[in-house]
Amino acid sequence: MSVSGRPRGFDIDLALDAAVDVFWRRGYDGASLSELTTAMGINRPSLYAAFGDKTQLFQSSLRRYVDRNMGYVATALAQPTAHEVASAFLLGNAVAVTTPGLPAGCLSVQAAVATEGSSQLALLSENRATIEALFADRFRRAIDDGDLAADDDPDELATFLVTVSSGLAIRAADGVSRDSLLTMVRRAMVAFPPSTQSSTHTDHPSADS
Repeated sequence: MSVSGRPRGFDIDLALDAAVDVFWRRGYDGASLSELTTAMGINRPSLYAAFGDKTQLFQSSLRRYVDRNMGYVATALAQPTAHEVASAFLLGNAVAVTTPGLPAGCLSVQAAVATEGSSQLALLSENRATIEALFADRFRRAIDDGDLAADDDPDELATFLVTVSSGLAIRAADGVSRDSLLTMVRRAMVAFPPSTQSSTHTDHPSADS
C-alpha cells in the first residue's frame, strides 16, 4: 500500500527487511510499532503510508521473507526424482535456518511460536499449507511417472517433510549446529521412500555453505 505525493525519504526494501528481522525475532505480538519504526528508520506516518497498518506490514514481511529466504523450495521441487526433491528441501532448509547473520530458525515457525493473534497465525499456517500442497502435487506426479510406488501417499509424504522442516527450524533457534541438523536430515531421509528411477547423487552441503 502506498500513497502519491512527496517521494519517500527511505529505501522501502531495506525498511521491509528490517521489519522482517523484528517479526522474525519477536513474533507479531512481541513486535511493537515503536520497535518496528526504530528498526526500519522511519516514523509511524511513513510506515502507515508505505505499508498500511501493522497487520499489512506483517503480511508484506512474510512475502518478503519467502521471496528472499525460501528459494530452496523451488529448487527442491525442480529435482528429477521424488527422493531428490525431499532431500534438497530438507538440506536447503537446514542451511537456511542456520544462515550466519540472520536470526536462527524460520520466520513462519518462530513468529508462530510468539504470536497469539488468530489472523496472523492463520497467515503463517496458510504459508506452510501452500508449501505442503506444492510437495503433495509433486509427489502425485512422481507416482504417475512411476518414480514412487502407487501405494505411497503424496499428502502424507508432504506433511512429513513440512513437519521435519519445522522441527529443524525450532532446533536451530535452540542453538543446534548446522552439522547436527544435516545429520538429522540424513536420518529423516531414511524414512522417505526410495525412488524407483535412477537419480544423480545429491551432495550434502557443508557447514560453510
